[in-house]
Amino acid sequence: MRIAIFTDTFLPQVNGVTKTLAKLKEYLEKEGIDYLIFAPDDPEADSLNFEKNIQRMLSFRFFLYPECRLSVPNYFKIKNKLNEYQPDLIHIVTPFNLGLCGLKYATSYDIPLISSYHTNFTHYLDYYNLHFLEKPIWTFFRWFHSHSTINLCPSQSSLEELSDNGIKNLEIWDRGINSKLYSPQYRDEDLRESYELGDRITLLYVGRLAPEKNLNLLMESMKIINQKYKDQVRLLITGDGPLLDKLKSEAPSNVIFTGYLKGHNLSKIYASADIFAFPSITETYGNVILEAMASGLAVVSFLEGGVRENLEDGYNGLACVEVTPESFAINLEKVIINKKLREELADNAYNYAINKSWDKVFERLINNYQEVINYGSREVFISA
Repeated sequence: MRIAIFTDTFLPQVNGVTKTLAKLKEYLEKEGIDYLIFAPDDPEADSLNFEKNIQRMLSFRFFLYPECRLSVPNYFKIKNKLNEYQPDLIHIVTPFNLGLCGLKYATSYDIPLISSYHTNFTHYLDYYNLHFLEKPIWTFFRWFHSHSTINLCPSQSSLEELSDNGIKNLEIWDRGINSKLYSPQYRDEDLRESYELGDRITLLYVGRLAPEKNLNLLMESMKIINQKYKDQVRLLITGDGPLLDKLKSEAPSNVIFTGYLKGHNLSKIYASADIFAFPSITETYGNVILEAMASGLAVVSFLEGGVRENLEDGYNGLACVEVTPESFAINLEKVIINKKLREELADNAYNYAINKSWDKVFERLINNYQEVINYGSREVFISA
């Protein structure tokens, strides 16, 4: 089996897609499955040990997201490489420049094709005053995904939304967790001391600092919490993005920005907190929810989008009823003042997360690959 993967986002960029692809790459190598990834170039990529079987394409920084890059692919170079590689299947991870190149090659040469959907782009539009683009985007997505034998999406909520908007042949490709990397064992009192947390209840947000993550609501909720508990709580915000400067200028004094963290530094910040506060309502899955749970944190979030895949209200976290700062603050207060509840939710979260195996996730994906390859071979045989 030879798999060609096209993605407009890849390491060293950090987001849910790149984390999933990094784990997929590890799995394919472990199982001895041949693969080739087409991805944007990056000035930092040469320093990473991720370049085997990676074809980097010219790219530039995206003005809305300087940490992301837009590809300027050379289709003729891609075509020549694929003619040499002779893929059995093409997997398109993103529907933009590189994804379109993968689509063109697959349709031109009758290569079995699978696509996956990872980001609720239409949910982002209101945050950028671009809601007028919703219909054109769905029209494009319907056209793009109509070429694939299977269209993968990360959660039941995203499957339902795609189906409602006319996209067919849908199946779920969910996510796993590396319980060796995310674990309560990484709790670090020295780290807590470095941020002067002391014995204060520590809330944590991890993710991109961008409008669609609903961080303004989190800040408003902290102001409500601070009316009664300011000396008893701290909020750590881990990540980077276009809202960083604005958030820093408006945040209460008990909010601490750690910057972007990765690897064991990220593991330690998770495990050294007490509550995971996640206000986003635009997630297709929400990988950070599983990372927090595996680290032994009670989760407070909205039961929206992909968060619904893992958050069980009253079991491994608390789900807010209304998308308001007041509703979020009420649930934060419950776990701040009730240590027993906080510990019960954290224990259940940990036990839930450690059963989410990446190997099982990728076994199902490889089965999807084989199904599409077999279907393509059958179609060729019938047409012949």
